[in-house]
Amino acid sequence: MEISVLNIKGQETGRKVTLNEEIYGIEPNDHVLYLDVKQYLANQRQGTHKAKERSEHAGSTRKLGRQKGGGGARHGDINSPLMKGGGRVFGPRPRDYRFKLNKKVKVLARKSALSYKAQEDAIIVVEDFNFEAPKTKDFINVVKNLKVEGKKLLLVLPESNKNVYLSARNLQRTEVILASSLNSYKVLNADVLVVTENSLETIDGILTK
Repeated sequence: MEISVLNIKGQETGRKVTLNEEIYGIEPNDHVLYLDVKQYLANQRQGTHKAKERSEHAGSTRKLGRQKGGGGARHGDINSPLMKGGGRVFGPRPRDYRFKLNKKVKVLARKSALSYKAQEDAIIVVEDFNFEAPKTKDFINVVKNLKVEGKKLLLVLPESNKNVYLSARNLQRTEVILASSLNSYKVLNADVLVVTENSLETIDGILTK
């Protein structure tokens, strides 16, 4: 699959790149995509949730009423989960939500995500660029020139670029990521991928080892 390389003015440079069929031309595997996205979201969770149970509440342990003859259910102390303000039954406790995935599964998931984008013609290849200074206005002009306004945009760079990152930071629905940090969730969550030429080489090197 060949794609024309554009410049930041949205014009064709006359060059074309061939997307690696081993990455962008495979049959996507939905189950491994599900696992990879699930792991990514699970890893974002802090897991610091906590609710006090019966033994952790501050309150008197005095028995509230006699055992029999009250006409209703038996009551223990005021910390009982049955009482207003009492402890919670089986409440959440701090835990680690992370889980392990094999490397081959994660690689296949990323290939599947990129393959979906290729099928949707949602990949734009641009030549490598830089800004002289961080300016949001310059990045907005690039988005307009590439005709991707109003879409969730994921810009993939081969290496850290402070000026480009700061120029895009304040824009909603726009994210800048390094090719080495690309993951299935980010790819699927974007409407369109804008990938620089050198980023394609980096992605190929990582996913075809």
